Amino acid sequence: MTSPEAESLPADPAPEEPSQGVPSAAKPAAEAPADAAGPAAPADAASAATPAPDTVPTPEHTPPPRPEERLEKAVRVAEQALIEFEIAVETFRVEVENFSRLHHQKLGPMYTRLDELDAQIAEAKAARTGDAEDLRLAREARARVMPMPGVEELFHGWIDSEGLSPEGAAMLNDQPVRPPQRVRPSADARRLYRDLVRKAHPDLAQGEAERTRRDAFIARVNHAYTLGDEEALRALTAEWEAGPASEEQPPSRSEELYARLEWLAERKEMLTLVAKRLEDGAIGSMLRVAQDDPDGLLDQIAEQLLAEVAGRERELAALLE
Repeated sequence: MTSPEAESLPADPAPEEPSQGVPSAAKPAAEAPADAAGPAAPADAASAATPAPDTVPTPEHTPPPRPEERLEKAVRVAEQALIEFEIAVETFRVEVENFSRLHHQKLGPMYTRLDELDAQIAEAKAARTGDAEDLRLAREARARVMPMPGVEELFHGWIDSEGLSPEGAAMLNDQPVRPPQRVRPSADARRLYRDLVRKAHPDLAQGEAERTRRDAFIARVNHAYTLGDEEALRALTAEWEAGPASEEQPPSRSEELYARLEWLAERKEMLTLVAKRLEDGAIGSMLRVAQDDPDGLLDQIAEQLLAEVAGRERELAALLE
């Protein structure tokens, strides 16, 4: 039998079980199982995309510079310096050339007139005195205004208006300048020639490069046979039997850079010589004097020449009176 108090108390409610897949209100969402699906996957992906602090590159982990980097930098600096130097030299060369052309165009007739007056004055003096020395000076003065001889006369036929003669070209190429010794070369020369042609004929080549090599070689063989040169044919036979020269290994990057630096230095030295010749020449010297106004210098020279022409004309007139 129950007491009245017990009957008046409400019964304890049965505990509610949480539904599957949703975290209970009594537990925070962070305590959900690690293998639970849903919002946990993006968090894992974000953490995987962020590198750990100890994987960030540090100065200690920076790769060392390549050995060629210093050479490449030196080459770039040398190339830029050479370009600037070439610009300066070429600028000065153009000024020297233009000044020379204008000098010849504007002042050339005055120089020619002076030479003619000098010759006439010398001839007038020689005609008055009849002295042998005066006659020699008159001939020299007249020779200065004579027309220049032709190219063929100057070079005795070795060079003409068409360029080098065959004999002259042979001399420049270290080829013997002599006719063949006989119509038919010797028996040994014929034998050597035939053997070489049978071995080295271009039609026996297996590729284009080999054919090119054989073409050049046979041309040398034909030239030696034309001259009947047994020594040259024997040397060509030995060369052919030795075979083609082995191909050289391509240079390394460092070797290429060193070679480039050497070429740049040689180029700079050559340009320095060119600049010195330009500066030491007559036109260059005048340009150095009148750097600010080279055109004005031409006018000054023209005035001086006109004065000299007038003086020579007065001197000649006095001699002819």
